[in-house]
Order: sequence, then C-alpha cells, then structure tokens
Amino acid sequence: MLLTQLLSEHPEAIIDIVRQTPTWVGALLAALLWLGFSATRDRDAPILRLVLLPVAMTGLALWGVESAFSATGHLAELLVLWCAGFALVLRPGLRAAVPAGTTWNADTRRFHLPGSWVPMGLILMVFLMKYGIGVQLAMEPALAHDLGFALAVTAVYGLLSGFFAARTARLLRLVRPAAPALADRA
Repeated sequence: MLLTQLLSEHPEAIIDIVRQTPTWVGALLAALLWLGFSATRDRDAPILRLVLLPVAMTGLALWGVESAFSATGHLAELLVLWCAGFALVLRPGLRAAVPAGTTWNADTRRFHLPGSWVPMGLILMVFLMKYGIGVQLAMEPALAHDLGFALAVTAVYGLLSGFFAARTARLLRLVRPAAPALADRA
C-alpha cells in the first residue's frame, strides 16, 4: 500500500510513523527548518554559509538515491540520471538574474541577501521526499527494486539539487571582479 493511500485512508497512521522515526531525524529537521527560516528575512552571509546549503542538500539527495537504491544493481545508471536532472536545471538556472536587492560587499566578503521563502520550500521538498521515501521503503522494501520508482525518485532528487546549485551559483557571479573598462586598458 502506498504511503499516500495509507495516510488518506487512515490519517491516524501518521502518529505511529512519527513515533517510529529515529530521534536524529527530528534533530535534522529542526536544523534544516532553522536554515530555512533564517533565509526568510534579509541577512548578510559569508560565502561559506551560502555554499553549505546546496552542498548539504545535494548530499542529502545523493544519500537518498544511494540508501534507497544501491542494492538494485542500477546505482550507476541512477547516478547518471541524477546528474542529468541536476544539469537540466543548473544550465538555465545559471542564466537567471540574481534576486533583486542582492549585493556583494568585497570589503567584508559577505553577501546581503533579501529574505525569501524559496530556500525553505526547497529544503522541505528534499527532506520530506527523503523521509517519505524512507517510510515507504520501510513499509514495502520490494519497492526499492521497482525501476520506475527508482527512476522517478532519482530524477526529482537531481532536479531539486540543480535548483539549489543554480541559485547559489548565480549569487557567486557577484563575487567576480568587474572587467576593466576599455579606457582603462589604453
């Protein structure tokens, strides 16, 4: 029985699912929520903090693919699919404009970032996807060997990781020094 079907027919099952969830998962969710909420208000952030979020979310997504599907014998193909999904979003995402109000201060080496709910949405999508798939596979372990399921999950993980990376890469473009004007070269 699919998790969504179980919860739609027996919403009270969510209590048992949460009770059986390891404590560290709750701690991870709390840390991710803190990160997400911190992004909802204007803030200044160093490069390292800006880069850590997409690295962490990419790691969580790749861990999701590996932990769910490593025993299928298709891990290499799934990782290629993950890379394709990542690249599919990364390339056009790099061309998008940085959010209005975003600035880079070379003296302090910090970004000024306007508040946004986008990081929170992406964080929750990756976390809830990883959590839901983990619960689903615990309930129905044979699903890990369903190639269609594995392909769909892996593709979505790749796409979400690409969103995180593109968003950060756009901001990092601000760090590059401006090219000198032609008059300066003469």
